[in-house]
Amino acid sequence: MFVDQVKIYVKGGDGGNGMVAFRREKYVPNGGPAGGDGGNGADVVFQVDEGLRTLMDFRYQRHFKAPRGEHGMSKSMHGRNAKDMVVKVPPGTVVTDDETGVVIADLVEHGQQAVIARGGRGGRGNSRFATPANPAPEISENGEPGIERNVTLELKLLADVGLVGFPSVGKSTLLSVVTSAKPKIAAYHFTTLVPNLGMVETDDGRSFVMADLPGLIEGAHEGTGLGHQFLRHIERTRVIVHVLDMSGMEGRDPYEDYITIRNELSEYNLRLTERPEIIVANKMDMPEAEENLEEFKKKIGSDSVIFPISAVTRTGLRDLLFAIADKVEETPEFPLDHEEEDLAINRVLYRHEKQAAEFVITRGPDGAFELTGSKIEKLFKMTDFTREASIRRFARQLRTMGVDEALRERGAENGDIVRLLDYEFEFVE
Repeated sequence: MFVDQVKIYVKGGDGGNGMVAFRREKYVPNGGPAGGDGGNGADVVFQVDEGLRTLMDFRYQRHFKAPRGEHGMSKSMHGRNAKDMVVKVPPGTVVTDDETGVVIADLVEHGQQAVIARGGRGGRGNSRFATPANPAPEISENGEPGIERNVTLELKLLADVGLVGFPSVGKSTLLSVVTSAKPKIAAYHFTTLVPNLGMVETDDGRSFVMADLPGLIEGAHEGTGLGHQFLRHIERTRVIVHVLDMSGMEGRDPYEDYITIRNELSEYNLRLTERPEIIVANKMDMPEAEENLEEFKKKIGSDSVIFPISAVTRTGLRDLLFAIADKVEETPEFPLDHEEEDLAINRVLYRHEKQAAEFVITRGPDGAFELTGSKIEKLFKMTDFTREASIRRFARQLRTMGVDEALRERGAENGDIVRLLDYEFEFVE
């Protein structure tokens, strides 16, 4: 089974907690702070492995949680940084953030890496908080939480040439005779439910990857039939080869088939029509194929070059492969849609501006004041509430951010409940 799209959860490792410790040495009567910093949490890194061809492995493991950093130790010893979690993905994997729709990574080449979820930094130990006014602080930080997100992995085939056409026009047969691929072939529609890839080598030593893509029918851009599954796979191909059944055995008009497929490609993504195309008239060994070809040429005009072949008898294949190889050489690779890239850039900028709000105050159904916001939540998670000095520091941070003043403006009075994540506090004037 070919798996080409999957949703997974990734989380960077939390940073290790800093430590509160003091020197306890003989003959050193006033030993200073000696609590070490925590180690950094591990990143979740995706790496391209050209040996993989599908996203099948992700069907069985959907959660990837990187290890946390080691906690700080006494004698100012730093906790060990966690080792990055490397997840192997096949070439052609596009990683998208589910919440924002932004493309995080477009992984194409073998060995290429991208950090999908960053680990948190280690918390500082009390030796970092020493000042002349407070030479022996009992303050330390918990580790910063790692980034967590739900992402969608989508595999786009990295074929140079894509065979397109209605079901049963002979695409699978053509692929099987020009490559060592062994696609499923039968005399019924939709034999090809998944893309088949094969390496083609021409007589003059040139080579390219050809993909036999699932059969296309009218309405595919709206998801009809194998619709979007098919169209996604063709976005990356450099050359489109239209395979037409000139025998008319299925009772269809080759010209109407050709126009329908062209319309479907342009409806899905206008840039697909920019790709060079080669028209292949297949099944020329069948009766009436010659007459149908002449009729087709009249309708399409004299500018288009058409290659009459028979995949079964292998006639006309040599010239066709040479023409395809020429087109592949002169056509550059197509990146993702430029509009998508621009949109992703704009979204990243917009999201950054959105994070400028350090906190938001709302009222819960029970009348309690609820605090939310990425910065305030991170400060809360990094505070060690087992130590009075750390709690006072957290209160000062909230005051500096303007939380106390904002709560007063919203009508908070002495004794009112303030909720942050799963914890509740009393508002004190």
